[in-house]
Amino acid sequence: MNELAQQDYEPPLGPDLSSIEVVLETATAGKALFGKTEIPNSDFNVISAQTAKFRAKYFPFATDKQWNSWRWQIQNSYTNFIKLSEILDVSTIDDLDFLAKSKKLPLRITPYYASLFHGKPISYAIAKSVVPDKLELIVSPGEETDPLHEESMCPVDNLVHRYPDRVLMLSTGFCSVYCRYCTRTHMVEKDKKHYGVKAWEKSIDYIRNHPGVRDVVVSGGDPLTLPDKHLEFLLSSLRAIPHVEIIRIGSKVPMVLPQRITNTMVKMLKKYHPLYMSIHVTHPDEITPEATEACTRIADAGIVMGSQTVLLKGVNDNVETMKNLMHKLLKIRVKPYYIYQCDPIPGSSHFRTPVTKGLEIIQGLRGFTSGYAIPHFVIDAPGGGGKIPLIPEYYQGREGDNVILKNFEGKSFKYYDPVQIKSYS
Repeated sequence: MNELAQQDYEPPLGPDLSSIEVVLETATAGKALFGKTEIPNSDFNVISAQTAKFRAKYFPFATDKQWNSWRWQIQNSYTNFIKLSEILDVSTIDDLDFLAKSKKLPLRITPYYASLFHGKPISYAIAKSVVPDKLELIVSPGEETDPLHEESMCPVDNLVHRYPDRVLMLSTGFCSVYCRYCTRTHMVEKDKKHYGVKAWEKSIDYIRNHPGVRDVVVSGGDPLTLPDKHLEFLLSSLRAIPHVEIIRIGSKVPMVLPQRITNTMVKMLKKYHPLYMSIHVTHPDEITPEATEACTRIADAGIVMGSQTVLLKGVNDNVETMKNLMHKLLKIRVKPYYIYQCDPIPGSSHFRTPVTKGLEIIQGLRGFTSGYAIPHFVIDAPGGGGKIPLIPEYYQGREGDNVILKNFEGKSFKYYDPVQIKSYS
């Protein structure tokens, strides 16, 4: 097997510890910025001008081969404030030492994603979404560690069965970048190892023994941080179950680690159609040449992509930002799917907007752009109630035999809709 063909069958950090108990250790060991691990060639070779400028300044000795390797990106991620202070003014964060020592969600940002901050203040929208803030330490009323009560809906470890015909499989506890508003903070807070084959066995058996399950969502953590051979084992195991009609992968990798979307991996994924992918995207500035290349490869493989965006105060909570994001997504063949009200995890109040803000955004999109660009605004109901869609009040009630409707301009219209349909037979 030549080097290029072999590359995606190696874990990003050192040797494969075990295909049974655990896949690989994801926490970066040691303080050296560049590890001694041999980085194989990558078929991903897109580097935007902004990212190239950042690399020249902060990683001057990184070769194209290294920078374009998703393994190198994980190995050299920003995981502490000392290193992060080289690219952002973290002195503005009060109680920095206390925050650094807290047991909250770990800090992890890939060099590529950090390049999007180049020349920006710490208040920049994308930076706010991934850089820890002291406000995370403030727990407000209504916040819970597991607000969606996923743990109470796990018939077996790492499998959530909330809806009758579909399940959510938590394939790993690791992400290449940690969003500060993550609904599964309780699951990934230790920056743990990837799960292994043994951890998936009970979930796969459960799905196999429940013929009513036709749809499996593979999430985590981020499943696209798994090495190809482990991801393929999981997908092939699910595809071998006759009643599983579709498989969906939930991932933010195309936005934060696009180098992971190699042609080798995409070629493997397309063997398991019908396969869908939900892309977690936050802001229009994430749609870079690198992210565009990653999504183009996925789309060209016949994998249908939909977006999932969390509504965040000071990040994307206005009509123009959301409209710009949805337009950019459509241009790279990602269908806008969901805007989520931010889940009430502990320390998230500074991110949460009033529910009326989401309705305002939908109202500002409806009629002012194409229908394809309008996602559903949903609240994932605390307590395990599932996703509940919310829409502005276009239906205004009845007036005799007419339904009164309000359009996007606020004008009223009547639609003839008699309560009792007359029979002319």
